[in-house]
Amino acid sequence: MTVKISNKIVGYRVTKADENNQPAPAVESTLVKMNEYIERPEFLLGTTYKIKPPVAEHAMYITINDILLNEDTDHESRQPYEVFINSKSMEHFQWVIALTRVISAVFRKGGDLTFLVEELRSVYDPNGGYFKKGGVFMPSLVAEIGAVIEKHLKAVGLMESEEMSDNTKRILAEKRADFEANQSKATNDDTSGDFPPNATTCGKCSTKAVIVMDGCATCLNCGDSKCG
Repeated sequence: MTVKISNKIVGYRVTKADENNQPAPAVESTLVKMNEYIERPEFLLGTTYKIKPPVAEHAMYITINDILLNEDTDHESRQPYEVFINSKSMEHFQWVIALTRVISAVFRKGGDLTFLVEELRSVYDPNGGYFKKGGVFMPSLVAEIGAVIEKHLKAVGLMESEEMSDNTKRILAEKRADFEANQSKATNDDTSGDFPPNATTCGKCSTKAVIVMDGCATCLNCGDSKCG
């Protein structure tokens, strides 16, 4: 059949005979993101952390269960789904149950969870905080629960860890060795900590690890220094 071309030809393309019969390219399946409508599967991955704050009579066991999204794909991710806190002590039972339910609800909402850590770690006990093992200061029991959640989020890759460079670690090791050598003649029975017994608390990492050398206050834990 003859076809009359009435318009000006501006381009051309050679088509194959079976081109019009080819199926449309497959559309990539939508990625599953964390949201409150995801049903709880029968199996969840869990991690349990033990804390023994001096303000509680017994140890507390914090279990965080994670759900695996987009399993066996390039977009596989592990997201916190729920949290449980168990202890022999019943004095904190009511508010601990309430806290775990609220945190679990926030987990299921998805999105950025760093704000949750900041809120929990900024809770201060009116009776004063305490130092846990290693000389790290905790302003409250709730703050230590927040520290555990922060540790878990870093473990599953939802928060980045601030790692010091090898050069910074070497300098801190040298400073600590020099400081301990200068203080070797002083007598002090408090040798249970990980840092010098007369170190002060760091305002950045809340660890009792700040020493003064050559007029400069330096934290042996995170490297924070008033001298830059």
